[in-house]
Amino acid sequence: MEQSGTSALLQGAVQDLASDVVSALRGGDHVQVSGTGAVDGLAGGLGVAAVRVMGADLLLPHVLSHTPPAPEALSVFRQSVEAFPPRANAAPTVVWSHWAMRRTLRRLDAPLTGSPAGDEGAAPDADWLEGATWQFLTRQLAVLAPLAVPGEDCAVARAARRRPVDVARGFVRAVRRRDWQQAAGAGRWLTLLDGVPDELGLEAGLDFVELMGGNDPRVALQVEAAWAMRWAGAVV
Repeated sequence: MEQSGTSALLQGAVQDLASDVVSALRGGDHVQVSGTGAVDGLAGGLGVAAVRVMGADLLLPHVLSHTPPAPEALSVFRQSVEAFPPRANAAPTVVWSHWAMRRTLRRLDAPLTGSPAGDEGAAPDADWLEGATWQFLTRQLAVLAPLAVPGEDCAVARAARRRPVDVARGFVRAVRRRDWQQAAGAGRWLTLLDGVPDELGLEAGLDFVELMGGNDPRVALQVEAAWAMRWAGAVV
């Protein structure tokens, strides 16, 4: 029961953080994410764990708007990076998620401190995506949606760029299966890719995903990120 209660608290904290990010993405030039409001009052490392689950997307509004995060947001983000390094046998998505957080920390911390925040380390490889089926590729890219940001040139982004049609197929499959989180993550990637088939109707598809899955703030976050990047005309 205690473990179940802790999991529920963690899930609630993650949902609240995602809601904060959605609000910030919708706020245009008035972006500000507290980074701590949704986790205030949680015991011990639970709040830091919630930030780790959110990953790099916690600070996405600042990455997209080129605005500095509040010091307390950066502090809790840094704590999470330091507290949850990937294990030696961690899945590739876990390793990449951690790398994305370190890269985001370096991007946003250095301008505030006037000195490098520390190298995010060599990017992992994406060998596990080579030759992957389009279904598997889409699932993995959806998990790694925080890497779908303008100007990102890592191995995962390059793998996505090579297979826009397959990602589009995965998006359609996720919609048909009513897997809104996967559909939203794939849609976010598609907004950044060249060669997406016009007949996909991505804008209408994103509208539909937002309508059907928008009660989940983590779905809404991916859709809002997709719109923000599409309106900006960003391409990786």
